[in-house]
Amino acid sequence: MPSLFDPLSVGELELANRIVMAPLTRSRASPGQLPNALMLQYYAQRADPATGAGLIISEATQICPEGQGYLDTPGIHSAAQVAAWRQITDAVHARGGRIVVQLWHVGRISHVSLQPGGRAPVSSTARPSGSKTYNAGGFLPCSTPRALDTAEIPVVVEQYRRAALHAIDAGFDGVEVHGANGYLIDQFLRDSVNDRSDAYGGPVENRVRFLHEVMQAVTDAIGGGRTGLRLSPVTPSNGAAPDSDPQALHECAVATLAPLRLAYLHVIEGQTGGVRDFAPFDYAALRRRFSGAWMVNNGYTRTMALNAVASGAADLVAFGKAFIANPDLGRRLREDAPLNTPDTTTFYGGGAAGYTDYPTLDAALA
Repeated sequence: MPSLFDPLSVGELELANRIVMAPLTRSRASPGQLPNALMLQYYAQRADPATGAGLIISEATQICPEGQGYLDTPGIHSAAQVAAWRQITDAVHARGGRIVVQLWHVGRISHVSLQPGGRAPVSSTARPSGSKTYNAGGFLPCSTPRALDTAEIPVVVEQYRRAALHAIDAGFDGVEVHGANGYLIDQFLRDSVNDRSDAYGGPVENRVRFLHEVMQAVTDAIGGGRTGLRLSPVTPSNGAAPDSDPQALHECAVATLAPLRLAYLHVIEGQTGGVRDFAPFDYAALRRRFSGAWMVNNGYTRTMALNAVASGAADLVAFGKAFIANPDLGRRLREDAPLNTPDTTTFYGGGAAGYTDYPTLDAALA
């Protein structure tokens, strides 16, 4: 039987174990959406596959200035950002780790204060999300978006393509496209949000078109073997209620993407950061339509993760909050050691406290 601690080939990536550090927004980037030395330390702490992750997925990272929805999140659309990320990927690789960047466009989950020129954020729709975001003034309602014109959509697809190329220039081993949690791609996928009447709205086949065009552009640029995708079939994040038929929607999406031979599919089971049985969904049926590695996420304990891999229900297990508080989570899982408790008050923004100062197992035992 396979083990959580066994190596695995994932597309073109050779991973030393099947423990994945999930993408985690921490809002600690420098002005200009620049990665910095503190972020380098944070990722490097978790990079050694002997003690940490077999694969790190970076925090969600803007593909363009319009893609930003929260204060102090990093980008990968400028030369300065690419150079800053290169220092982090070099540090991860020096410790034997593997890292991909999560490519992000928030769509309507933004505020005019975070948008170039104070313009309205863009989406599949002109309806506001009713959710909140975070800027220098604290939490505030997201601004009313404007719906992208049909002719503008290829421009956004090209921004994804360029960001993927920038990721390779920055030394990343690949990319994960963020298609989950009510952000831009999800705003096109779900009929609870998408109210378009053009070729990108209406029937399921139309609503998956934007996702397919993005994934086609990214894989054309860097190859399917270096490309993953994150989906959240039923989560109600960011004002996006579940689709009227999430099973049909996501099975259509995965079947449409099959020719691209993606390295992995990263699936959030249930409600992101919440209950796993939020709504019924047949994840096994979705998996049967996908030929790459299957990554699961949401509230996995050590026992659940071990059983998922040993039974063949998953190839990889992604951990979020556990990696925030335990830079050596891989070792702790292997040895069934106690875990540090994350400090939720330091999740977003701030400095080293609650970011790079969690003790390793050796330090805790000492």
